[in-house]
Amino acid sequence: MIHTYSSKTIQFEIKYKNRTSIGILIDSYGKIEVQAPKKTPDERVIQALEDKWDLIQQKLKEMRDRMNGPQEKVYENDESFLYLGDTYPIKIIQDIHIMQDHVVFEGEKLYVYVKQLDDEKNKQALKRFYYQQCKVLVEKSISSYQSNFKIKPRSIRISDSKSTWGTCDSKRQLTFNWRLAMAPREVIDYVVVHEMCHMVHLNHDRSFWRLVGKIMPDYKEKENWLALTNWKMTV
Repeated sequence: MIHTYSSKTIQFEIKYKNRTSIGILIDSYGKIEVQAPKKTPDERVIQALEDKWDLIQQKLKEMRDRMNGPQEKVYENDESFLYLGDTYPIKIIQDIHIMQDHVVFEGEKLYVYVKQLDDEKNKQALKRFYYQQCKVLVEKSISSYQSNFKIKPRSIRISDSKSTWGTCDSKRQLTFNWRLAMAPREVIDYVVVHEMCHMVHLNHDRSFWRLVGKIMPDYKEKENWLALTNWKMTV
């Protein structure tokens, strides 16, 4: 079916099921499915869609953005960047007296202090900030979950991996992607727990996933956040 509302048009499919309320599902490709109790009038389905119209449009936009991939960043005032799961604008401040270009997070903005105004220097200052924050956040998370393990990591390193969020080798050396500082704390915790579990089980067998699930029962929600948001985690 097709419906137009507030100058926007969507296509959706209705499935009638043994349920008591109307639910709206949007898959990762933008397909909209309305699940409704049997014999629900079309008017009630349309009303349910219109009640959730803004949320549906938001989800469809997120899907389109994700399909298009990361947009090239500009390093100017009010460009937005992720930090701990939320999006914040940056504010560029030139200060020729500082020792090193750096970033400070203050509540609602990421303040980028640089000696000279230059896009590459702004970018590098942001990357250093994420590296530093990732190290602090990961170490704090490891400390919080250490009581679940009889062994400890031998080393902790932050990397610029293009393919993994974290790794653990046979020597219990843990490595984490600096972009994790852009994720919510609970997602960072999941990646930390995942890699710490590899200190016990190096592969992804059933024993490994049982241990992950025992420590963090809702870990799949964290995996889903990374899967849906990783395209935005960039400078």
